[in-house]
Amino acid sequence: QVQLVESGGGSVQPGGSLRLSCAASGRIFSISTMGWYRQAPGKERELVATINSGGGTTYADSVLGRFTISRDNAKSAVYLQMNSLKPDETAVYYCNLKYLNIEYWGQGTQVTVSS
Repeated sequence: QVQLVESGGGSVQPGGSLRLSCAASGRIFSISTMGWYRQAPGKERELVATINSGGGTTYADSVLGRFTISRDNAKSAVYLQMNSLKPDETAVYYCNLKYLNIEYWGQGTQVTVSS
């Protein structure tokens, strides 16, 4: 069984930065692909970034160059550094773990970008 707990959300002004964290329990973290997704009100959940067990990363085009995903296998944690945030990036941000056909989600953390 895996549990994912996000933290680090909050309110920030446009152009500001936030760092999200996701702490994972269980034994498969280091061999799993971790991801961050977000869901804005009235919109579908969308992929933001992923990082695989080897450290390879992918990003949505909209966040490339501004967001950075990283992981610390010793701490079973994944992070999302978000810079130059925009108002339309207001959303609930979710941590995701994938291993083979297994998938887990965190409860989400709210990020609000507003002046």
